[in-house]
Amino acid sequence: MKLKIILFNGFDVCMNIVIFYLKDADIFFLMNQKDLTEILETIAPPELAHDFDAGRIGLVIDLLYEKNRQIRRVAVALDVTKNVLKKAAEFKADILICHHTPIFHAVNIINQSLAEKLKIIFDNNISVYAMHTNYDDADGGINSVLANRLGLKNCERCDAGIIGNVPAQSADEFSKFVAACLKTHLVYAGDNVIKKVLICGGSCFNKTSLEIAKQNNVDAFISSELKHSDVLRERGHMTLIDAGHYATENPGMEELGDKIQKLAAEKFNEKLDILFIADDPELKSI
Repeated sequence: MKLKIILFNGFDVCMNIVIFYLKDADIFFLMNQKDLTEILETIAPPELAHDFDAGRIGLVIDLLYEKNRQIRRVAVALDVTKNVLKKAAEFKADILICHHTPIFHAVNIINQSLAEKLKIIFDNNISVYAMHTNYDDADGGINSVLANRLGLKNCERCDAGIIGNVPAQSADEFSKFVAACLKTHLVYAGDNVIKKVLICGGSCFNKTSLEIAKQNNVDAFISSELKHSDVLRERGHMTLIDAGHYATENPGMEELGDKIQKLAAEKFNEKLDILFIADDPELKSI
């Protein structure tokens, strides 16, 4: 089985940092940490997090004591990169809400890359709040947004993501559709007719998830970080579409600011100054 590549024309826009200001007025309010935490836990309940995320979600860097626990400006991004932190600092963000925590494994040595990021964080008093697998599996979270972007119908959740239906089409047609929807390059393996699809944002191509996909008789599985062994031993009769880690998760973060703003108005009659920062890792295909 040949692994095919779909190149998306016009991807150059996504290769740079793009900033969206989520505001329609110039009057913003201070919100205390407790209220913002209530909003974030409503959107992504902590109890949905997978076991390996214990201690890795929530307020993972707390500098709000410097600001009397008051928050006016909120930055949102998928990853805590140096570029994201620079933009958050320019925005004077009180807190950065991310999907991937900046320190996943315990460290004994702080290398230059981590040191540079921590310096920006501490110099600018930017707290960091992580929403990972609890946001993946939440209603309206990473997987829900991805399923919606791809137009899946009659959606149902399973242990590996969300399963839905699309109009019958070839693997090539569907892969090109996915590339256009997510504005990304991708690779895929398969040549069957696609009607039933499993999606999972991020890195879900593993033996367990692939087995779940086969048990549910899906025609295509969309995720990222596809390995040679997955194609050879675990694919079965499915089409496997690797649309990239960033492209499958970032849409959910793009929509997070609006969710926060909506709940701030509904629960507390308040409005925050929210900045979404896109920072694609710029993986290129030749």
